[in-house]
Amino acid sequence: MSTSPAPTVSHPPSEALADPAAVVAGDTWRVTVLTDGLLRLEHSPDGGFEDRPSTFAVRRRLPVPEFRVVDEGDRVQVSTDRVRLTYDKGPFTTHGLLVEVLGGVTSYHSTWRYGEPTHDLGGTARTLDGADGAIPLEPGVVSRQGFSVIDDSTSFVWGDDGWVASREEGRQDLYVFAYGHDHADAVRALYAVSGDQPVLPRWALGNWWSRYHRYTEASYLQLLDRFAAEGLPFSVAVVDMDWHLVDIDPAYGSGWTGYTWDRELFPDPERFLEQVHRRGLRVTLNVHPADGVRAHEEAYERVARALGRDPGLREPISLDVTDRDFMRVYTDVLHRELEDQGVDFWWVDWQQGTHSRIVGVDPLWVLNHVHFLAAARDGRRPLTFSRYAGPGSHRYPVGFSGDAYVTWATLAFQPYFTATAANIGYGWWSHDVGGHLEGVKDDELATRWVQLGCFSPILRLHSQANPFMTKEPATFGPHAAAVQTRFLRLRQRLVPYLHSMNHRARAQGVPLVTPLYHRWPDEGAAYEHPEQFCFGDALLVAAVTEPADRVSTRAAVPVWLPPGEWVDLLTGQQYDGDRRLVLHRDLDTVPVLAAAGAVVPLDGDEVPGNDPVAPEHVEVLVVVGADGRHELVEDDGTGGGTDESRVTRTAIVWAQAAGELTVEGIAAPYVPAQRRWSVTFVGLPEVTATASVDGEAVEAAVRRADGRTSVVVDAVPAGSRLVVGIGADPRRPRDDVRARVVRVLDDAQCAYVLKAQALEVLEKDVPLGARIAQLHAFEAPRSLESALLEVLTAQG
Repeated sequence: MSTSPAPTVSHPPSEALADPAAVVAGDTWRVTVLTDGLLRLEHSPDGGFEDRPSTFAVRRRLPVPEFRVVDEGDRVQVSTDRVRLTYDKGPFTTHGLLVEVLGGVTSYHSTWRYGEPTHDLGGTARTLDGADGAIPLEPGVVSRQGFSVIDDSTSFVWGDDGWVASREEGRQDLYVFAYGHDHADAVRALYAVSGDQPVLPRWALGNWWSRYHRYTEASYLQLLDRFAAEGLPFSVAVVDMDWHLVDIDPAYGSGWTGYTWDRELFPDPERFLEQVHRRGLRVTLNVHPADGVRAHEEAYERVARALGRDPGLREPISLDVTDRDFMRVYTDVLHRELEDQGVDFWWVDWQQGTHSRIVGVDPLWVLNHVHFLAAARDGRRPLTFSRYAGPGSHRYPVGFSGDAYVTWATLAFQPYFTATAANIGYGWWSHDVGGHLEGVKDDELATRWVQLGCFSPILRLHSQANPFMTKEPATFGPHAAAVQTRFLRLRQRLVPYLHSMNHRARAQGVPLVTPLYHRWPDEGAAYEHPEQFCFGDALLVAAVTEPADRVSTRAAVPVWLPPGEWVDLLTGQQYDGDRRLVLHRDLDTVPVLAAAGAVVPLDGDEVPGNDPVAPEHVEVLVVVGADGRHELVEDDGTGGGTDESRVTRTAIVWAQAAGELTVEGIAAPYVPAQRRWSVTFVGLPEVTATASVDGEAVEAAVRRADGRTSVVVDAVPAGSRLVVGIGADPRRPRDDVRARVVRVLDDAQCAYVLKAQALEVLEKDVPLGARIAQLHAFEAPRSLESALLEVLTAQG
């Protein structure tokens, strides 16, 4: 076993006692001004108040904001620049407790009385199990009306002994967020009181392979080798429940819970895990903790003795998340022995229910907490994989959203579900990409799901125990397989960008995936496009969640483009923003839009390896037209991401007026000593380039393809200053509209005569409106007309 100290089974790090200067209180009530837009409101008939950390609130000692108090005897007003509370000092009632949001929204809609609905924009849900399409969401902390409420009255707390405890009944504990339309600030306030998002290990951001299937050691390794031969990179290997004994004597219960390797399938677990690691993947095993530890388990005797029980009695040891000793043995004996064999983290699956021996203590909460805490041993960056347990769950990534149905309706809900989770600070959902339950084989559906997965927090392919159901790209048709392969490679290439956003999520309180209205809160259209979301600080993605039209051969996606100039990084198509439009994409692509000034780093290898370490070749995509910047964040893979001695930040700056990209490199042990840098200008088919390293001119290769130009500089030493110039104030030429029109018409499944007539009309030297009117008069299929209109009107 490991010689490292056992993790402490205790409460999360906390500063739960608020600064007294932030508190206004009476005998049975207390108001704490946590931030200028976040109030904690408590009422306690017995005069006692809760100062212990709860599942949601672990950090109430915050800098005290400026606020004003007016006490009129029978009521009190507490005001900041954002919010005004009027309260009659009694039990919370609709007539006695009023919160007004100041500024930014109308007074009629921005007043909340206790007991009235908040009409917030939703948060997330515990699971998608059993959901075929949309489901209701639990509350979030943002609202178009400007206020929302988290009721923390019934969550459990961490007692004075550092372990789980119930609250006193009858006490009310509300957190009122009053941020108007400053939605991103409301989420940052949530993190301020509930804790930051942890930094994920870099390897978690690549592709995950998962399938509910009775693999053997040989078949799993053969699969990984076949993926490598096909150029399919994976960074995480998931082994579902059949890794352990499932066919057991009924006297011991069911085979769902287990901790003993099935040695018919995996005769030498340490060898298997070592072989997976040699291939560059980390390993997670599925566990269903519900049935505890039974006498047939290899670890039973050690667990029993560690708990002071007589193993000779062969009595089952029940899962008891409220028993501190049991949970310490659960993590430090039962799971640690398996971790010492090579298991990197755990998939904590279902069936332990929502109740325990202590009122209000949710087993899922405790399991998530102790697994995450235990995963940090030996200086590792912790990770667990489990379902959402309520507000505050963002502290224990990654989330498993449950068993998804294989339907278009489920796919259509997932972009909205993923982005809206940012409203409760939950930034790292992992879905069953491709679906898990029922459904039919549908190459198009499976491919669209992989494309969404590429631009999701975590991409994890998964499927159920059915011999015909698997997400291996080669099991689909040649076209679908090729597209899936390309997007799986793209996901792995995106890791440099994703890891920078991973660090940004913790440092700046901005989840990787957010709704449009977090960035454009005063634009009505930003609330009306559920397929659309922000993916990091540079990309706007519109998921394709409906089948393609038979005539146009393209799927349609209604979108809203914010003001500015936008370029689809995958197709090069340019768009003028500040409007609604319908985008159309064939199976090869989805809309991935970047504004002028976008700077996006990628792994420069077209077929990256499994372990997504800091790459020796970095490609930087640049969209000219405005100044831009990206901070490429890399680390040594250990710690929680807060130790700057283990983090490098490389500034990549695009200066539009000068037409120069500058890379201010930093040397570190975990960054390659030399790098190849490729600077790719999207939408610029021709450039004349120069390059220098630390002021000295160097040779640069110029490569042109697909309407973009790459400038490649080899062997740039770490710590050097690279400058690539392409001339002052470069501008993209306008798109070749005719070529794009011809492609749409050529792909269309309709009469050749109609195609020729449409092209003739669209080539006429008459105003655009007249050409569109004539096209409409042809009574061309509306889907084809819509696809043509996108091309014709993309740029004004």
